[in-house]
Amino acid sequence: MLEAPRKVAPKDARELSKLFFDKLAVLEEGTHEYQYARNTLIEMNMSLVRYAAGRFRARGDEMEDIVQVGTIGLIKAIDRFDISREVEFTSFAVPYIVGEIKRFFRDTSWAVHVPRRLQEARVELAKATEELSSRLGRAPSVAELASLMNLSEDEVIEARLASNGYNSTSLDAAIGGEGEDGEAALGDFIGVEDPALELFENFHTLAPLLVELDDRDRKLLHLRFVEELTQSEIGKQLGISQMHVSRLLSRNLARLRKGMLDTA
Repeated sequence: MLEAPRKVAPKDARELSKLFFDKLAVLEEGTHEYQYARNTLIEMNMSLVRYAAGRFRARGDEMEDIVQVGTIGLIKAIDRFDISREVEFTSFAVPYIVGEIKRFFRDTSWAVHVPRRLQEARVELAKATEELSSRLGRAPSVAELASLMNLSEDEVIEARLASNGYNSTSLDAAIGGEGEDGEAALGDFIGVEDPALELFENFHTLAPLLVELDDRDRKLLHLRFVEELTQSEIGKQLGISQMHVSRLLSRNLARLRKGMLDTA
């Protein structure tokens, strides 16, 4: 048993994670041993969540909230990771974590005053819903959520209702301050994301998906999008018809597109 997994250095966590993923692959889901291995992976890799959350420090929300939301992304990554792909878990997990945090921030804010305990319960509700949905293969019931969260069914329902107070705010909404026209809008104070960061995240998301393709499909994409050959030229190199090249490209691009949307 690993003591204090949160204190494991990131470098050591990468190596130890491989061992725990090996264990997870052979353990029966729902057993105590499985839960211990899964929880240890979560605890050991919290440094990834803190690293990703640090990028959003300037947003103004409390870091504790951002870390909790990022943890949902980490849990998703752990549950969906396949060690046989020979992809570094860190490269696989970061897009899930960042995606979950971005979803949390995406044009949303509390539209009404909600007590702090219910704001926290909303985050815990999201984590519990994700965990049970993954485990059961369906949306969990109120009773199942209440059991996992150690709350009453009424408290779970209250947390769900509180989530309805988390709504989008118009970027044209007037806020304090004076602009050229006498008042300022929220949109005036929102910066633009660096395209290079978006590109970096897209590459991180795409990398594990490309590894899943076989050698021929990866070569096909390389010839088309790196060497920029025509479909006819590719067909001659691979010894297949232009029509077959077209079908393979369509199939592979659809697969990659779906994979990127699933992790967004």
